[in-house]
Amino acid sequence: MSDQAGNVRRVVVVDESDRSKAIADGPSPDVRRDPARPGFASTRMWVTESTPVRLKGLRESLNLPHTLEPPRGGSVCRVMTFPPESSYIGKITAKDVQAYFDAMGSPGASTYSKDAPHPYMQQTKTLDFCMVIEGEITLVLDTEEVHLSAGDTVVQRGTNHAWSNRSGFTVLARAEPTPSKAPSAA
Repeated sequence: MSDQAGNVRRVVVVDESDRSKAIADGPSPDVRRDPARPGFASTRMWVTESTPVRLKGLRESLNLPHTLEPPRGGSVCRVMTFPPESSYIGKITAKDVQAYFDAMGSPGASTYSKDAPHPYMQQTKTLDFCMVIEGEITLVLDTEEVHLSAGDTVVQRGTNHAWSNRSGFTVLARAEPTPSKAPSAA
């Protein structure tokens, strides 16, 4: 992992003239931060507009609008850096949370409530595949919490949730949301 939040290496590979080659190799240029959470970063790696995915002629996709949700019928790959929250968790305000979701292009995703189990509770109409790459983090749900370690994968089906780093170390996780028709029912 990089020692700088959001400095995630992205290698983009294509076939040209029946030969594979890397056309990009360096930190992703699309990093969003949250001033209320020093050290937090959400790094978009790639976005698709539809499936099946067009492979030929596409050299970059980060010009598409930045939102937590992928384009309708598309997908997004994002790497998130979560710093330990002990230094800021008691200082987060509703305004801080809304500013974050506004900056992420998804103002309606926040389900903030002073009575919620975590200030960054959120819900989107997506099926998210989330994998902890490094560290330990807690998945906060309305009725319970689930402790996760490196290698654990969450299949998050449109549910209200938040990520809470209660460890003393930075956590790196990957999320790949895909659109759904509606939040899932149990």
